[in-house]
Order: sequence, then C-alpha cells, then structure tokens
Amino acid sequence: MYVFLTILILIAAICLILIVLVQNSKGGGLASSFASSNQIMGAPKTADFLEKATWTLAGTVIVLSIITAAFLPSRTVSASSELDAIVNTEIPAPNFESELPADLAMPDAE
Repeated sequence: MYVFLTILILIAAICLILIVLVQNSKGGGLASSFASSNQIMGAPKTADFLEKATWTLAGTVIVLSIITAAFLPSRTVSASSELDAIVNTEIPAPNFESELPADLAMPDAE
C-alpha cells in the first residue's frame, strides 16, 4: 500500500508541475494560445480550469502524503531498538598504565 500511495503522489506531483508550468499569472504562457474566440474553452475558461486543477492536485498531494505517513514501513522501530542496544552496551574502563612506555610509567609507591 505504501508503494502504491507513493506512486500516486509522484504522478500527482508531476501533473502539478506541468499544470503550473502551463499557466502564467501575467496572462502569457501556454494558456494565452487558447485565446481564440471560436473555441469552446477560451482563455478565461482555460485559466479557471488551470486554477482549479492546480488547487485540486495540490490538495491531492497533501492528503496522499498524510495518508502515506500512516503506512510507513516498520523499519524505524527496529532502528531505535538497535540504537538502544548500542547505547546500553558496557564499555570497559581504559587501563592507561599498560599503554604507557616503560620510561614514562608511574613509579610504584613504596
């Protein structure tokens, strides 16, 4: 289910990118090429459609992302238990005297 939702998010995001690239807030862009008065979808209707498509796709991406978060793989739980195991391991105390050269070793107290 996680992979399916991720693929849907990717498809919606790519469509959103394409819709945003088609429209231009200044009245130019690819939407202005539909400005012929004899067409069924003239410039104003095209702009309305592109705006509705943008909001719909943005909402779809947000909703699918929230739903996908519920289907996250359980790897995060095992990673935290591995981290706990690493943190809770006992580390032996260092023995500094055995690492010193013989001439720097501390003299025995007599």
